[in-house]
Amino acid sequence: MKIPRLILTLIFLLSCFNILSYAQDEPAEEEWDPVSAGTLITWTAPVCAKGELVVQPFFYYTRTRGSFDAEGKYQSLPAGDKKYQYQEQLFMQYGITDRLEIDAEAFYQQNYVRQDGASAHSSGLADSYLYLRYCAIEEKKWIPHLTGILQLKMPTGKYQKLNPDKLGTDSMGTGSWDPGFGFNLSKKFKPFIIHADAIFAFPQQVKVDGVKTRYASYINYDLGLEYFLPKGFNLMLEANGYVQADSRQDGSRTPSTSSSYLTISPGIGWSCQAVQFLLAYQRVVCGVNVDATDSVVLTAIYTF
Repeated sequence: MKIPRLILTLIFLLSCFNILSYAQDEPAEEEWDPVSAGTLITWTAPVCAKGELVVQPFFYYTRTRGSFDAEGKYQSLPAGDKKYQYQEQLFMQYGITDRLEIDAEAFYQQNYVRQDGASAHSSGLADSYLYLRYCAIEEKKWIPHLTGILQLKMPTGKYQKLNPDKLGTDSMGTGSWDPGFGFNLSKKFKPFIIHADAIFAFPQQVKVDGVKTRYASYINYDLGLEYFLPKGFNLMLEANGYVQADSRQDGSRTPSTSSSYLTISPGIGWSCQAVQFLLAYQRVVCGVNVDATDSVVLTAIYTF
């Protein structure tokens, strides 16, 4: 008994449909790309799009609770002494091309000290920075986003002819031009994004009150983690490190002028496409020849 021609035709058509269905690629899963203010200090690797301008103001309130001496031992401030700072920071990024951006960073600060019954206050610009960042590799599967950084610190802060009556509050910078280079990485592991960076800088010789001074080369290194929650919220945790050897004056090494520190910073953010916010707490947990500080930081990002 022959199978009717109609049934054979239907079987043939169904077979062709199934073959075509399997041959087609599965619909691509939508890329997970949440918006946020990023981490507090750690660079995020993606750069601005061509012609895009990103403006990010920061406000810091920093209180000094003590210091770490040349051996890394903690000493609290004497009873009755106080040291604190307000700092306003403006960070801007502009996309020259889709892979190349130029950045600028400026600081204005107000320093307050009360020591042995005497008080002092100073305000002014701190040292400023210029950056050039180039996206070398975009994130793909297990390959992280990789960006190279060129840095130039400019001596816009006061660094010499300091007034002894100001108790050090009028010291705003180092006086040296510091070129440097580095890199940063970013990688998504939904619902996390990990960021890391390292920048090596090489201060140039400067005369400070007539004394030839060369600060040692230094490295900044950072590691940050973002965890994304519903409704635009995210949590942030990062660690920031800094290491610098002894400086030299008139060619001779100056003992006990090296410095290093490690800070830990948790924070919480909220973001939408129009604007992103981050509120964080920053604490210097250990160091050498540095103040032991606690800071509260608020920042926002707006893109033009």
